[in-house]
Amino acid sequence: MASSTSSGWTQLRHQARSLETQTENLFHTYSQFASISKPPKSPSKEELRLESQLKDLLERRESVIAQLSRLLDSEATLTSSVQKQNSVSRHREILQDHRRELQRLNASIAESRDRANLLSNVRSDIDSYRASNPAAAEAEYMLEERGRVENSNSMMEDLLGQANAIKANFGIQGETLANINRRIVGAAGSVPGMNYLMSKIGNKKRRDAIILGCFIGFCFLMLLFFR
Repeated sequence: MASSTSSGWTQLRHQARSLETQTENLFHTYSQFASISKPPKSPSKEELRLESQLKDLLERRESVIAQLSRLLDSEATLTSSVQKQNSVSRHREILQDHRRELQRLNASIAESRDRANLLSNVRSDIDSYRASNPAAAEAEYMLEERGRVENSNSMMEDLLGQANAIKANFGIQGETLANINRRIVGAAGSVPGMNYLMSKIGNKKRRDAIILGCFIGFCFLMLLFFR
């Protein structure tokens, strides 16, 4: 009898865990309907099928947990009963969590669908109003165009303001560089012999350039002569 009870308990526990895994896998697929930004006006066949399967799994798990509880009540071993009672309690907690998760997903999907339907109805009403009131639709269109033109003008004014600020910044930088140049020239002129030294450096550079040019010309003539 004890062996039969133990075997039945093991089978029911295995079934309970298998049903929990199936429920979690279905939740992963069913939750995708809650993330659709523009759901259809009515639930699709796939959505209804998944919702029905989830409800069926929850009911089957409720039945398995009830069988585990009845089997536990028939046992007399205290130590074993405590351990199994914790196991049953854990299965029941997971079941309640999954029931709440299903309710949350259903509410989220319904909210998304109601919002999409509301927006669709508002657009339909606006289109109907425009179709039945051409003058009002034309006036609304002109107001929208005026708003777009004003936005464009505002953007152009911002761009011009930025360009003027950049231009003013360049002017300030130019004045700063000119002041620095004047200070350098003034400092060079105030140092005795600085102008003479600068002229000597310039003359040496010109002389070196002439010598280098003559050498290159000589090499070129020698190359033509011995060719």
